[in-house]
Amino acid sequence: MYAFVSMISAWAIPVMIVFIPLYAAYRKVPVYESFVDGAKDGFDTAIRIIPPLVGMMVAISVFRASGAMDLLVGGIRPLFDRLGIPVEVLPLAILRPITGAGSLAFTADLIEQFGPDSMIGRIASTVQGSTDTTLYVITVYFGAIGIRKASYALKVGLISDLVGFIASIIICFLVFG
Repeated sequence: MYAFVSMISAWAIPVMIVFIPLYAAYRKVPVYESFVDGAKDGFDTAIRIIPPLVGMMVAISVFRASGAMDLLVGGIRPLFDRLGIPVEVLPLAILRPITGAGSLAFTADLIEQFGPDSMIGRIASTVQGSTDTTLYVITVYFGAIGIRKASYALKVGLISDLVGFIASIIICFLVFG
């Protein structure tokens, strides 16, 4: 079974790369012109999302460099200590909705520092897989199509991230406890 799945995964992308243009040509779709039009639309989209993306990156940098994250973690530490939750995972809960790359780097640092089989490593890995980059998604995708009123999507996304964070902690303590 493993060999079969490995073979399919090795051939899936090359087969699609060959099949899609051949099928389009068979259906008399102007393949090259369609590709160029799509690339032009993609370029326009990239230009539209650059300002919100730069703004978000600057805000993240200011938040971390100002010490605001350390202050927030320090303020919540007593509650986490009382509940028996490792406070080291709290910055991940803050970073994950904002940046995928930053939260992945933070998760890698936690795993390197505490080990993949530690409770901190397990919680960090579970949080990384159970939550999303809500602010990034809203910035990029809503900005790309020009949606200005994203307050409901933002609320639902952040609540979902909070639920994913809490559920990750509970599940890790139940399974690995």
